[in-house]
Amino acid sequence: MRNGKKALITTGLVATALGVFAASRWVGRHPVGNLLVPEPAKPVDLKRYLGRWYEIARYDQLFERGCEAATADYSLRGDGTINVVNRCRKSDGRMKEARGIAKIVDDESNAKLKVSFFRPFYGDYWVLDHADDYSWSIVGEPSGRYLWLLARKPLQVAEVEDLVSRASALGYDTSLLVFDRH
Repeated sequence: MRNGKKALITTGLVATALGVFAASRWVGRHPVGNLLVPEPAKPVDLKRYLGRWYEIARYDQLFERGCEAATADYSLRGDGTINVVNRCRKSDGRMKEARGIAKIVDDESNAKLKVSFFRPFYGDYWVLDHADDYSWSIVGEPSGRYLWLLARKPLQVAEVEDLVSRASALGYDTSLLVFDRH
């Protein structure tokens, strides 16, 4: 076997092992039995969920580090999938944009989706809870490593506190939240 091919295989195996290790560890939510994240609380009316969301708070991730005024725009595509456009302002004032696609994976509730910014790789996006009027939403995924608190508009302090309390009630460590400025 040539050295280049051997190095590529070794790198792939190491990356896979690290990925499995990272996915098996919780970050912001303590495991409860085998379930890391609660199941979504209620179904999602996709047409009401589409549109612009403002990020109120999140767990810090490399891909959002240094971002402020983050928004997510969701729109329905002709094939039933969803366009995803995430934007934020970096600390140097530049705008950052990421475009992706989402697909429903739980047709019964529409609360579990898979999102991809680098096809063919998809990640989980679970709408864990939302207001009846779709004014706020709590989004996570099965490992507990990601958490977003979203709202249709920037919120007042009391509204943010209520949303944080809801995330805490789901078992998330809200001391890890990074709060967005809009």
